[in-house]
Amino acid sequence: MMKIKKMTEKLVSNSHSRCSKFIILRRLFLASRIALISFLLIFFQATASAKVEYISIGTGGISGVYYPTGGAICYLVNKIRVIDNIRCEIKSTPGSIYNLRALKDKNIDVVVAQSDWQYHFYQGTSLFKEQGEFKKLRSLFSVHSEPFTVLARKDANIKSFEDIKGKRVNIGAPNSGQRATMEMLLDLYGWGDADFSEITYLTPSEQAQALCDKKIDVIIYVVGHPNSSIKEASSACQTTLVNVTGPKISKLIKTLRYYEAVNIPGGMYRGSPNKTETFGVGATIVTTTDLPEHIAYEIVKAVFENHDTFVQLHPSFKDLSKRAMVSQYLSAPLHPGALRYYKEVGLIKDDIDKVAVKGEPLGHVITNAE
Repeated sequence: MMKIKKMTEKLVSNSHSRCSKFIILRRLFLASRIALISFLLIFFQATASAKVEYISIGTGGISGVYYPTGGAICYLVNKIRVIDNIRCEIKSTPGSIYNLRALKDKNIDVVVAQSDWQYHFYQGTSLFKEQGEFKKLRSLFSVHSEPFTVLARKDANIKSFEDIKGKRVNIGAPNSGQRATMEMLLDLYGWGDADFSEITYLTPSEQAQALCDKKIDVIIYVVGHPNSSIKEASSACQTTLVNVTGPKISKLIKTLRYYEAVNIPGGMYRGSPNKTETFGVGATIVTTTDLPEHIAYEIVKAVFENHDTFVQLHPSFKDLSKRAMVSQYLSAPLHPGALRYYKEVGLIKDDIDKVAVKGEPLGHVITNAE
């Protein structure tokens, strides 16, 4: 009887022990679940607060310089600086006119645009007279010079800009800066469609082959150099770059501050051993007041802190200095995010947001901040 009692007590004791262990394990399990749920809540809250912001850059045709310019900026933002929660993506577009209108319509966040059309868009003049001024336009920085480029087939016997009259001329695709600038020159010279054998509206990727296939006699292009489309044409057939000079051009440069006298170095393209004199504009990076300040700041910082890398990403950038990128070609005010960075690093000393258009004095710009 005693033996049975002891066995019963042992069984009860073991049962209590197992129950205690089960309770402890259950409590541990519940505690771990609570900890896991808490962790996941914190994680998802952090993820929600760290939502990725996608920034689009409108550029141009893939054979031009605008497309690699946008690519260079996005490369520095995405790969080099690795900015948390900001991702940059490039979009190929028809060019400056399209870019500026898309910027206003909030279809693109940042664009590359010719300095002349940036000026007109901000002021509401020329092509943008009907829409009126757009005072929300803001500058980030400028990049390369863009000469007004005339490339002719040698057998077309075009020696000067005036010689294109009566020829088959490609003036560029609709909504491109090159076409808009050419149309301005047509007005300046008093020329119309009837003054040419044919006017075409080919894209940069189409014009080289058309020239060498003798479908057109001359290409009009506003672009940084060296350029792949010009190189393609000059390598495939006999071509020559044409000077764009004379009293009308000189007056244009003197009167309109967003134009300047420039030249294309000799020997850059086959068939053009001597420098080519012309006028030009600048490529600019612009946005609107809708772009958050911290994003504008990070974009500018990514480019300027990696300036040595940036200038190696395209031959057109090789002579760019930091000072020139802040002081040239910009007619719209600086974006607050860009201005904050420039003041931090000493590129701009005064609290200003207006900038020069052609390298005119810009407050107290530090000349040795290269």
